[in-house]
Amino acid sequence: MSGKFANQVAVVTGASTGIGFAIAQGLIAEGAKRVYITGRSAATLEAAVAKLGDRVVAVISDVASQADLDKLKATIEARDDQLDSVFANAGICEKNPLGETTEAAYFNMFDINVKGVFFTVQTLMPLLKNGASIVLTASICSSNGMEGLSLYNASKAAVRSFARTWANELKGRKIRANVLSPGFTRTPLMDNGLKMSESDIAALRQHVEQITPLGYMAQPEEIASSALFLASADAKYVNGVELMVDGGLSQI
Repeated sequence: MSGKFANQVAVVTGASTGIGFAIAQGLIAEGAKRVYITGRSAATLEAAVAKLGDRVVAVISDVASQADLDKLKATIEARDDQLDSVFANAGICEKNPLGETTEAAYFNMFDINVKGVFFTVQTLMPLLKNGASIVLTASICSSNGMEGLSLYNASKAAVRSFARTWANELKGRKIRANVLSPGFTRTPLMDNGLKMSESDIAALRQHVEQITPLGYMAQPEEIASSALFLASADAKYVNGVELMVDGGLSQI
C-alpha cells in the first residue's frame, strides 16, 4: 500500500473524536498498517473504529492511569508491533480562574495533560523504533496568558518543554520529538471542556474569526495535517520544535 505512512504502526491517544480522530484518519488514508487509538469512553471508541476501519485497534485507556498505559503497551506487544510514531494527544481543557480553582481541579489537569503525556511516552519507549517520531499536542496557550486558563496554559507549557528535552535526550536513537500547538479548533473538547452555553460558544467562534488573520476557526483535519507532517519523512530534519497551527493568531 502506498502513502506517506505505508506499512507503519502508530499510536494516537485521545483519538475518539476531534484532532486525535483526524490524525488517526489521516494515518489510515496514508497507508498505515495499524493505528492504535485510545479514549476513556467505550461507546465513543467503538464509533470511531466503525468509521476508521479494521486497521485500527481501540484500547480503552485513561492516560493518567499507569495500569491503563501498561494495558496499551501489552496490546501492542501481543501483535508483535514496533512503533513508527506516537501522537500523545490526549488532554483536557477547563476554565480554572485563580481565585476559584480547587486542589482537585489542579491535580486533574496536570494528571492528564502533563503526567499523562510523560508516562505515555515513557511506557511506549521500548516499542519505538530507532528513528521514530513523537508528536505532542500542546496549544498556543503554552506561550500566552489567556485569562481563566492558568492551569491549562501551564500544563501545555510543560508539554512544550518535554519536546525540547526529549529531542536531546533521545538523540542516540535518532528519535524526533516535536510539539503541535493548535489554536482555536472546532472540537468537542473546546465546546464541552469550557462548559459554555451554545450562545457563548457562538460568540466565541465569532470573536475568533474576527481576531484570527485567516478569518475562521480551524477544523480538526486542518490541525491533523500538520501533526502528520511532523511525523512524516517530510520533516525528518525537524526536531524539538513547536509548530503553531492557529491561522496566524499567535503572531499578532
